Amino acid sequence: MFLRQTSGLDQCILGDPAGKGEGRKPSARREVVGVDRPLVWATADGSRVTGMSDATTPREVPPSPGEPPRIHVTLSTASVYPRKAQYAFEAAADLGYDGVEVMVWSDETTQDAAALRRLSAEHDVPIRSIHAPTLLVSQRVWGRSPGPKLRRSVELAQEVGASTVVVHPPFRWQYRYAREFEDLVGELDETEGVTIAVENMYPWRSRKREMQAYLPGWDPSEHGYEHVTLDLSHAAVAQQDALALLDVFDGRLAHVHLADGSSSITDEHLVPGRGDQPCDKVLTELVQRGWTGDVVVEISTRRARTAAERREDLAASLFFARTYLTPGPHPGYSPPPGPPHRHVDAWGEAEAREIAAAEDAAGSTGTG
Repeated sequence: MFLRQTSGLDQCILGDPAGKGEGRKPSARREVVGVDRPLVWATADGSRVTGMSDATTPREVPPSPGEPPRIHVTLSTASVYPRKAQYAFEAAADLGYDGVEVMVWSDETTQDAAALRRLSAEHDVPIRSIHAPTLLVSQRVWGRSPGPKLRRSVELAQEVGASTVVVHPPFRWQYRYAREFEDLVGELDETEGVTIAVENMYPWRSRKREMQAYLPGWDPSEHGYEHVTLDLSHAAVAQQDALALLDVFDGRLAHVHLADGSSSITDEHLVPGRGDQPCDKVLTELVQRGWTGDVVVEISTRRARTAAERREDLAASLFFARTYLTPGPHPGYSPPPGPPHRHVDAWGEAEAREIAAAEDAAGSTGTG
């Protein structure tokens, strides 16, 4: 294992959230529970996936009648940045995640369906969702026109067997795209067999001013999207009550990005439990409501000092999620303390945000 000692954290990674010593092997070594093709594996949380061959992506088998709804815990490839997607698949398999969300950005593997299918098959880790390249740092991925990029993200999801595409609302300077955004999302959601989940964002703040950087707005509750993604780090920056957002989004909530924040002006994506967001209460409430979407660990490890520290943060996040997604009473959990806390932007977008804001004020930002 990647931790220094055997603990409840190890037991959760081995499929034993209650810490009773009844765990399974990590899902990287999934146990074969069926011998006829398609092969069927048991994952760390007891769910099952199948794979038809080395060339296909493992896919989930529906739960048996009478089984309670399951919430899958997956790993965003962004969580290992600046490491590349291959590392995320390796970590997801080794630590026992239920799948991967692929953040499409400059890493060419994240843009290549064939390469992603190979990684998925090699590590027996399904790709459950795709994050469209709609961050500031990915504006030039697949060109500058945002509408076609969203359509291409949907095509990628279809090619790798992912059921959800996460997308940010348009930037303010993408005004043509913004005018058609809600209709485009609705069209793709209805016709392509993939859930398009629009993510909650936040106003850009500095010490001097606040900028409304998104059109038609950063808060999806104010618009008619069929499906939304709740990102707890973004809620922290927006100074919103993440627990209250469960009621606000209600039946439209399709997807969750699990990360903590400290209500600063910086989008931090901390390990859950290291900020001031009610991450534990949100997860517990999802279970109580019988919610069945995916919880995606989307933390920042770019300031990890060693490979072991990065792995421990990924493991602690998985343990946190599995602890509070386990039905019934369970002991509280706080992750091991990380390095001394600094307000650091998760993906290194702070500088890009300042440049974009200045260009927007000068009227020189791209029009997309």
